[in-house]
Amino acid sequence: MLSKLDDFLLCLKTNNYSTETIYNYERDLNVFSRFLDDSPTPSFSKIDKRTIDQYKAYLISRDRKTPIKAENGAKLSSSSVNRMLSSLRGYLRYLVDRDEPVPIPPEVIKLVKTERRHPHVAELKDLIKIIEAPLVLEKDQRVGLRNRTILEVLFSTGMRISELCHLNRVDIDGTGKIFIMGKGKKERFVYLTARAKAILERYLNTREDACPALFIPYSGLNVNSQKRRISPNYIEMKIKQYREKLKINIPISPHSLRHGFATYLAENGASPAAIQILLGHESLDTTTRYVHASDHFAQETHRRFHPLKKIDKEG
Repeated sequence: MLSKLDDFLLCLKTNNYSTETIYNYERDLNVFSRFLDDSPTPSFSKIDKRTIDQYKAYLISRDRKTPIKAENGAKLSSSSVNRMLSSLRGYLRYLVDRDEPVPIPPEVIKLVKTERRHPHVAELKDLIKIIEAPLVLEKDQRVGLRNRTILEVLFSTGMRISELCHLNRVDIDGTGKIFIMGKGKKERFVYLTARAKAILERYLNTREDACPALFIPYSGLNVNSQKRRISPNYIEMKIKQYREKLKINIPISPHSLRHGFATYLAENGASPAAIQILLGHESLDTTTRYVHASDHFAQETHRRFHPLKKIDKEG
């Protein structure tokens, strides 16, 4: 057990960190604790720079043990490795701040180099197929209508999947404007299209329960439970299922709908600064990674503006 771990998690809670963030810290630090248990340096007080290098090697190996079953046996992405290293660094900073003994300073923990992959944005027609798929592919029409509404709201607003899953019915009014608490406790407005408003109203008219959550599961829980809420994992699983049935090659996830939202707004002339506000990004640099991702946009730009676009008839 890491020293003062419970105190660290309590500190996060009292500083108004989200439940999900606290869970991620606890999960990541438990991975490090299990690594120490199986390493030649089982004592936290004796770790050094070499221990950190060994931990990095452990994280990128396929033999590591993590709380997430899907991660076991699969190679972690560099962003996942860096998240775990950042959690450890944050924990060490807490110990320093509390004048507790630390075996190494937090700045010793360097993040790994991240891959710079070319982002893929699904064609708009494929995103529309995914959004409209539930009403066709689901046997239970209640599930079909709910899932269609979920996907429509995601693409209409560009919100994160975690933000959508935390929505309550009282958050929805007749104007199509939704006030949400986003990542890092940042508040912003997002907006429904007329199409999204119509399908959402149709879905809400089918609800006969008193549960406050906007999107709820229809099975596996007490129908009278006030804590019913759809999970991000369920939405991710369903989108993958729809994509496979529709034989769409490019992977599509809830994040792909957010990515496509930003990219297609940009292609239609939206200001990057406005897109930044809609997405709830702290930095405009983060937004530009979204809005410059469309291969179609790049191809069209090349066709229209290349200085040698005209055929040289003499050549």
